[in-house]
Amino acid sequence: MSGSHCKSLYPFSGEQHQQGLSFEAGEIIKVVQALPGGWWEGEKDGARGWFPSSYVQVLEVSQIPVEDLKDPLPPHWKCYMSPQGRRYYVNTTNNETTWERPSSAPGTPKNSFRHKNSLPINCVTFPSPACMPEQQLLKPSEWSYCDYFWADKKDPQGNGCITGFEVLLQKQLKGKQMQKEMAEFIRERIKIEEEYAKNLSKLSQIPLASQEEGTLGEAWAQLKKSLADEAEVHLKFSSKLQSEVEKPFLTFRENFKKDMKRLDHHIADLRKQMVGRYAAVEKARKALSDRQKELELKTQQLEIKLSNKIEEDIKKARRKSTQAGDDLMRCVDLYNQSQSKWFEEMVTTSLELERLEVERVEMIRQHLCQYTTLRHETDMFNQSTMEPVDQLLQCVDPTKDRETWVRENKTGEIRPVDIEI
Repeated sequence: MSGSHCKSLYPFSGEQHQQGLSFEAGEIIKVVQALPGGWWEGEKDGARGWFPSSYVQVLEVSQIPVEDLKDPLPPHWKCYMSPQGRRYYVNTTNNETTWERPSSAPGTPKNSFRHKNSLPINCVTFPSPACMPEQQLLKPSEWSYCDYFWADKKDPQGNGCITGFEVLLQKQLKGKQMQKEMAEFIRERIKIEEEYAKNLSKLSQIPLASQEEGTLGEAWAQLKKSLADEAEVHLKFSSKLQSEVEKPFLTFRENFKKDMKRLDHHIADLRKQMVGRYAAVEKARKALSDRQKELELKTQQLEIKLSNKIEEDIKKARRKSTQAGDDLMRCVDLYNQSQSKWFEEMVTTSLELERLEVERVEMIRQHLCQYTTLRHETDMFNQSTMEPVDQLLQCVDPTKDRETWVRENKTGEIRPVDIEI
């Protein structure tokens, strides 16, 4: 039985044995030794361990794939299984990693995924566009915030980089400041109206030409009275400006800045968590490489000199290597969980900021429309000066504004993907 090959009928995790050999259904395993108790020792892609014989079927020589017989893994290459059940290969000398099965021919595999297929940016793994299919936008044709602010951009002052989310926050805070300045502008307009009404009222009470008699005197008196009426109209106009335009500008989303700070801290905390997760992945990757090198060294020592102590050392080294592999998988899983959480929060929060911006623009548009309505009611003879304002207000389009702004300020369209090893 030793030296024969078998094919796995079911997946086996290897957790039921201290030195278990994990495999998926349909994989080819070389039998090293078959014990009567039902546990066999096997070797697969450079990995060696024990598995239940009931999980496999012994193959005839004609059934064994040529790749496994004629093209064994070259020295220092080991095969492992990704969390998604896909094989990958690791060179234990330089930690080179590839999805392609390396051949015995000299040279390094061409398609390394560690450094070429993923780019660590901001401690978030972004795929290289050349190494993966094009990603679809989450909200095509809408120029949505959730599609264009995944990467960082350089600070205009040259003081480093700011995150795409911070760019969105700056946009929101700038909008809040503009809203405040609009309220200040309306306040100055109210002062002018109040001063104008005061002067009109004062002028209407001046007794000039009050001695005029007859119909001309009546006309003159009516003219002076119209000044008082006009003053009253302007006082009402200023009062409505204050209650219906200025006050809503000042009170709209009073806690806006506090809410933005909370969102900023939340996203920043998630990014910091990913920093730690990413560092843990790299540390675990290095630890696995060191354990694999140690195991390789012990195996070479055993080939040179047979010794019970060396065999025991190999068992310990194998256990440590297995543990290091498990640690790496655990760290990758934790990182991917953090990244998924960050991705989810980025999408939902950016869409919330988008909604708030549309709400702010619409609120300002409505109250500026109210301003023009009051202005028309106050001065019906000056409509021509308000027509351009009306036309511009009717053309306010938050979607078009967002498209123009996003085109000028977008930081990147590529979203993060999970680490694959």
